[in-house]
Amino acid sequence: MTDNEYLLELIAQGEHEQQDFKYKVDDAMKLARSVSAFANTEGGRLLIGVRDDGNLAGVRSEEEIYMVHKAAYEFCRPEAAINFKTYHVEGRNIVIATVPRAVERPVYAIDEEGKEVAYIRIKDENIVASPVFIEMWRQESREENMMPYTDTESRLMEMMRLNPHQPIEVISKIAHIKRFLIIKILARLIRYDLASWEFNGEDFLFSLK
Repeated sequence: MTDNEYLLELIAQGEHEQQDFKYKVDDAMKLARSVSAFANTEGGRLLIGVRDDGNLAGVRSEEEIYMVHKAAYEFCRPEAAINFKTYHVEGRNIVIATVPRAVERPVYAIDEEGKEVAYIRIKDENIVASPVFIEMWRQESREENMMPYTDTESRLMEMMRLNPHQPIEVISKIAHIKRFLIIKILARLIRYDLASWEFNGEDFLFSLK
């Protein structure tokens, strides 16, 4: 397969969970959200010099590559791994920046106020990660393999059985359990494949399996 065929095949896939088009790169801080999202999900690639409609625009200067590098190494905490490959197609240079899934999550993006925000990739969007995911990743990094089963867990699971597809705040209110405990328990339940989550476009909803 030629470079041209390979690139056109990728573009034909459109933007999805592991692919994003970038017509131009002029804001490293904003781009860090995409890097964080790919690193925290299943990895992905940025096609730089490709318009949202899939048409080739080409990379205008080395400055754009520098901005991507800056996004991964200056505006992500910890630094995110990233590698680049340039393709010369139809007289234009197109750069594919590949971000692997991070070994240690979460990877945070730094916002305008210096705040660390973790993102995940859902379909073709970068979404602020639920605190349940942050806790889940922290448990994984601590190799926390215990699953306590107290009255609190029992009450929570019964409430979720009767009231599926609810956000954290509603679960906490109905179950009369503090929010921070809900987050810890939900993280364990998801890790042990006892609970699932979905994103409804506005909030993360949790259910027992």
